[in-house]
Amino acid sequence: MNISELTELCKRLDCNIKEECLLSEYITFKFGGACRALIDINSAEAASELLKYIKKNNMKYAVLGKGSNVLVKDEGFDGIILHFGNDFADIRTENLTIKAQAGAMLSAVCKKAQESGLSGMENLFGIPGTVGGALYMNAGAYGSEMRDVVKSAEYIDENGNIRTIFADDMNLSYRHSIFAERKCIITSVEIELKKGEAGEIKSAMHECMQKRVSKQPLEYPSAGSTFKRPEGSYASLLIEQCGLKGFAVGDAQVSEKHSGFVINKGSASCSDVLELCENVRNIVSRKTGYILELEPVVLE
Repeated sequence: MNISELTELCKRLDCNIKEECLLSEYITFKFGGACRALIDINSAEAASELLKYIKKNNMKYAVLGKGSNVLVKDEGFDGIILHFGNDFADIRTENLTIKAQAGAMLSAVCKKAQESGLSGMENLFGIPGTVGGALYMNAGAYGSEMRDVVKSAEYIDENGNIRTIFADDMNLSYRHSIFAERKCIITSVEIELKKGEAGEIKSAMHECMQKRVSKQPLEYPSAGSTFKRPEGSYASLLIEQCGLKGFAVGDAQVSEKHSGFVINKGSASCSDVLELCENVRNIVSRKTGYILELEPVVLE
């Protein structure tokens, strides 16, 4: 892997690059080793050029936003991280639409909608992560999903070309999208909303956030909901029925507040979390017949 040549390309593209970057600082679980290099993306064009270079040179890579749905192994990631964060987080409104770069926080997009008197994202407020990551996994809560509001998106295809796609072609379903199917990189999201009253929208967002605070263990590092909802039931219900609230491996624990969350009580490692999740899956499968699927992505 020619890091010096990659560094020169980043310099030309005005992208910041950090070698041997510790990823525990970039994921919400607060653990994980280092990557070979992390690049802060600042434009779709830069992302396109970097991806073409990485693929041409057969480099291992992964895309990271806020890291709210990601696990990084203790030994780290032996590849390049394309990081979509504050350098690529512009949010603009025009009439009933919002266009946000992929690194913008979803909560910031929700606030922008509220300030602009645009309704439709209230139930999405408080979901951690970037708007790009939210669309990639069709994030949702309290009966609302990204597919309810997205109009179109700009993305980089498998060959590094910048494309545009409309909502009807995104194959959006529960925690799934065409972007995940094809491992494409979302660079911006266009959202279409309805006119509303800013005060009422703010109250609805506050109510939504209060639900999260009262029901979820937000005081601890986690990756949010740890398991996908199995057809016909709920992961948290099954885990609770199996008596696994508070079950722990090291400092990784099934939350006593919400059994759908695995939390880091202080110094949990990725190995602790993966072992805990595998134990939970095995016990739930044996006792209920349901097979739980991990929701966060493990960087391999």
